[in-house]
Amino acid sequence: MRSPRSFIIKPFNGRRYDNIKDIGGVDFIVSSSKEDHKVSNRFAEVQEVPIGYDGPIGKGDLLLVHHNVFKFYYDMRGRERSSHNFFQDDTFFIDEGQFFLYNDGSEWKTTGKYCFIKPVETKDYYISKPGSEEPLVGTIRYITDELIAHGLKEGDEIAFTPDSEYEFNVEGEKLYRVNSGNICILL
Repeated sequence: MRSPRSFIIKPFNGRRYDNIKDIGGVDFIVSSSKEDHKVSNRFAEVQEVPIGYDGPIGKGDLLLVHHNVFKFYYDMRGRERSSHNFFQDDTFFIDEGQFFLYNDGSEWKTTGKYCFIKPVETKDYYISKPGSEEPLVGTIRYITDELIAHGLKEGDEIAFTPDSEYEFNVEGEKLYRVNSGNICILL
């Protein structure tokens, strides 16, 4: 089974939600809400690529997907529904705009227009700032071709525009997904 336009995927580890954490050898459910986007599974395994697709992603690769792909939601009558990506059992269809990184077994790589930024710790100043991270500043962790064409590289410290970041956890590392067009300063 292949689709003319969509990637066919399944949730990584067969679970729609990543809401169980091992703490001291005991599994704890950290959220029981099906509407909590912070615990929805964001990793998918590619089952099939679209017909005629000739890009770098292949069957078996791991994708970092949008938080709504696997989520349940409740319609206006209170009935539980799956996202519009749901097909059957644990199979889903997604297009290229619904995933942001892929791993072919060797490393994570970007696709499209989004890069991933690692936040930096707050720097000492005369005026204190709330939080432990420098606001709107980070280092490029996963870079896009667009940013490379502008002379940037992974590890560069940059600034990005307000409200353009979205938090992800990739292999235990907190990263912000930022549209490449929102990178505004090389520091």
